[in-house]
Amino acid sequence: MWTHMMEWGGNWGSDWDLFGLMHLLWWVVVLLAVIALLRWAVGRDARGLRTPEKDRALDILRERYARGEIEQAEFEQRKRDLCG
Repeated sequence: MWTHMMEWGGNWGSDWDLFGLMHLLWWVVVLLAVIALLRWAVGRDARGLRTPEKDRALDILRERYARGEIEQAEFEQRKRDLCG
């Protein structure tokens, strides 16, 4: 009985090393998940739309209007459609 306990105690360090490594890995994964969630949430407006695409669409619309490709009435209508 005592021999078995001594052997178990002698192997104590390597088990705890693995536990510590897994514990550290767990917190790294949790931290990365929180960062990803925050980056996803910040990139959305109140309606849940990603703002960069909406802004890019308005920029393209303004460029087309500035080049004379579309009339003011069409510009205003499409702008209303994009902005909701």
